[in-house]
Amino acid sequence: MSAHLPDRAWILAHIPHQGSMCLLDAVTAWDAARIRCTASSHRDPANPLRAHGRPGVMAGIEYAAQAVAVHGALLAGEDAPPAPGFLGSTRGVECLVDRLDDLDAPLDIDAERLSGDARTLLYAFTVAAAGRVLLRGRAAVVLQAAVPDSAALHPGYGAPPTTS
Repeated sequence: MSAHLPDRAWILAHIPHQGSMCLLDAVTAWDAARIRCTASSHRDPANPLRAHGRPGVMAGIEYAAQAVAVHGALLAGEDAPPAPGFLGSTRGVECLVDRLDDLDAPLDIDAERLSGDARTLLYAFTVAAAGRVLLRGRAAVVLQAAVPDSAALHPGYGAPPTTS
């Protein structure tokens, strides 16, 4: 694992999630294939992922997605921005608790890159607290390709077809 362990300030400077939407506190370990992050924002009453007064366990997917984004930023290095992308899908998600905010321990978020190419990445993720797995699954990330210059000539490029 790398000796460079980014803190929250580094994370904020390298992923698009800002303010309270940046859920991670720090990276605790990483290498070319995996990353481990920690977070305490699941206990914050101002957590933006709260619904009906609490963050449900499915909010853990966003924690994992942010860990993947940080991993991409670390792999890109300081001189190049990471490829922009979005969470395309999740598969095999197992929820082993109902909520996250009733846990006193910080969250440990692990993400392992299983495969990838220039267009998509596949990660396995686990969200745990005090050694107890809370949520696990796989996430596919779709990397955004540059829009061709011809897109400017075709309004609605990339938009779903419309019917009259």
